[in-house]
Amino acid sequence: MDLGKLHREWFGNIRADLLAGLVVALALIPEAIAFSIIAGVDPKIGLYASFSIAVVTAIAGGRPGMISAATAATAVLMVTLVRDHGLQYLLAATVLAGVLQVVAGFLKLGNLMKFVSRSVMTGFVNALAILIFMAQLPELIGVTWITYVMVAAGLAIIYLFPRLTKAVPSPLICIIVLTAISIGFGMDVRTVGDMGELPSTLPVFLLPDIPLTFETLQIILPYSAAVAAVGLLESLMTASIVDELTDTRSDKNRECVGQGLANFVTGFMGGMAGCAMIGQSMINVKSGGRGRLSTFAAGILLLFMILVLGDLVSRIPMPALVAIMIMVSIGTFSWSSIRNLKFHPRSSSIVMLATVAAVVTTHNLAIGVLVGVLLSGIFFAGKIAQIFRVTSTLSEDGKERTYRVQGQVFFASVEAFSQSFDYKEALERVRIDVSRAHIWDISSVTALDMAVLKFRREGAEVEIVGLNEASETIVDKLGIHDKPGAMDRLLGH
Repeated sequence: MDLGKLHREWFGNIRADLLAGLVVALALIPEAIAFSIIAGVDPKIGLYASFSIAVVTAIAGGRPGMISAATAATAVLMVTLVRDHGLQYLLAATVLAGVLQVVAGFLKLGNLMKFVSRSVMTGFVNALAILIFMAQLPELIGVTWITYVMVAAGLAIIYLFPRLTKAVPSPLICIIVLTAISIGFGMDVRTVGDMGELPSTLPVFLLPDIPLTFETLQIILPYSAAVAAVGLLESLMTASIVDELTDTRSDKNRECVGQGLANFVTGFMGGMAGCAMIGQSMINVKSGGRGRLSTFAAGILLLFMILVLGDLVSRIPMPALVAIMIMVSIGTFSWSSIRNLKFHPRSSSIVMLATVAAVVTTHNLAIGVLVGVLLSGIFFAGKIAQIFRVTSTLSEDGKERTYRVQGQVFFASVEAFSQSFDYKEALERVRIDVSRAHIWDISSVTALDMAVLKFRREGAEVEIVGLNEASETIVDKLGIHDKPGAMDRLLGH
């Protein structure tokens, strides 16, 4: 264990981490309550989950400074389970989701993040910024005029206070000042207490009260698998964003394990499943939080405030928190991506916009990212398929033609490959030179087989030359042109 690294991650930024953790804890309370309402459970379920998940991921997660807690992305997946089977099944599903995420970490599925393109990442960020802003609209519709004044005042404090000093995070000043004004003048605005009743007791470690049967597993497994997949996807995407913001690297596979352990423990603590939160992570980073201490402090201070300072916390005006979340949405959105639409390749822009549209339309981050990754793969395959050509030369005696294949031969380029040969030309010998090509998949091997067999059917001798080691391996394994009855096998006769 690297003790120096461990010390830096926990105690290299103590003051800023504690202050940032305080701001995050205050912002977590109304969201945890709201996500509990979405899932159809008591507010304490989301609050206990946010405490537990933050503390465990601070210790076991792979990304210092990232905030994980109860989230809307996982809450919406649990609605049907809670409605049909009750809270205890939700807790059991949370435990199982944690187990699945730990397994994913040990299988190193975090490495799959390298297949997510920059355009998908940008689309993910922009969509989250839009969703964060849209989530504030219920607090801005059908309210008194004083609410708008307080939100505007909160934004002014957030953006102007750093010009005076950056010693204290401006979002924290925003909460303190607006709370004091609201209480002092008795203003008619919604408060945190209006979101739901805060718990007054510590969470207790209990086993979910469910029958340990195969039928129970059949009920919770689909929900657990969905929560595990969505939770990991959002967590790994958020980790990549925080990596860029802080110019540091995270351990994606450790993050999978950390998220899994957090959900596993949370299920026994009476909490719902969660994952990383881009909004709170942005608040943490922008407030100066960098180390594991900031995440740990957010969880501990959250529990302290709802149990010890519950009466005061419940009087925090929602406009203060709305102002902070609007700041987060503005800071999260990649404004340069709008300008770059004119300059970036059209395919990249389409991927980015499609990711945004899918996420905002479905409110499902996983669907948006999957759409973006799929489009990226299609565009990439199309681009590589175009960098392909076949040239040929005829020998002086007119009896032998050499075809030279250049580029990548795979499912997207096999049609062009097959159409490059003149099978009816009267030849004695045909040489197919693939020294400047690569055979990638069964589609390309089949196309090569078909070309060889068609030439042989016309009476020509065929020689394949220049196969690199990898291409030769796949051709030897899957190719059939040198085996008895090859044409009948290829045509399925």
